[in-house]
Amino acid sequence: MTAIALSDYLILGALLFSLSVAGLFINRKNIIILLMCIELMLLAVNLNFIAFSHFAGDIAGQIFVFFILTVAAAEAAIGLAILVVLFRNMSTINVADLDQLKG
Repeated sequence: MTAIALSDYLILGALLFSLSVAGLFINRKNIIILLMCIELMLLAVNLNFIAFSHFAGDIAGQIFVFFILTVAAAEAAIGLAILVVLFRNMSTINVADLDQLKG
């Protein structure tokens, strides 16, 4: 039985990051999916931090992941709160219909 190499983790992280970038560019209409793609992007970066931290024998990368997760949770909470307010006021979550801040 073989151990999982660092390159396997990096390939998985790159696939997750690429999937989230593709999701951002393909779907620009639904705010919920945009938020989910951003969260997936942050999780792919976290996976790389943990893999490098584990293979380097240093715990600093794993501690840094906790800070990233905290910021991601706050970003998701604020994003969903803004989404709820927009849906109550405009009755839509379509990005193209949210043009109230245009000058």
